[in-house]
Amino acid sequence: MKLKINNTYFLLIIIWILCASCGVYSFNQGSIGPDVKTISIANFYNESGNGPPNLGQTFTESLKSYYQQNSRLGIVKDNGDWQLEGRINGWNLAPVAPQGDQTSAFTRLTINVQVKFTNTKDEKSSFEQGFSWYADFAASESPQAAEGRLIPEIFEKIIFNIFNKTTSDW
Repeated sequence: MKLKINNTYFLLIIIWILCASCGVYSFNQGSIGPDVKTISIANFYNESGNGPPNLGQTFTESLKSYYQQNSRLGIVKDNGDWQLEGRINGWNLAPVAPQGDQTSAFTRLTINVQVKFTNTKDEKSSFEQGFSWYADFAASESPQAAEGRLIPEIFEKIIFNIFNKTTSDW
């Protein structure tokens, strides 16, 4: 029994050392170097040809809000230490879960966002990448009726993935 207690203490000490050695990492700010103070987020435009007219504006404001709430970075209009820009380049509705009578039980809304991230303090961490997420709704519900609850849900996942990509060196 005494051996288990010692192993537990040993394990806790190792975990504490590993966490303490992470320096600039915190669970809500990811890996943001101390020299990075600002982020500029350009307007994302909806180039998909579909969706509500304010889709790009909604995405841009949600992205800014997420960085304000989950990092110490100040939002600036131009020339931030970090720069995000991009466009919504996909809005797709597709049937899913076919039934025996040749109909579909659900419809899937997928939104794609192309993002360009520039890190002026560390160019090798800059990237250009597409991010995508989807949500399903009952086929009996109209897409316009489902949009109000699906768009925030999809944007939340995409923005979370963008944040993790920009703040993680893993």
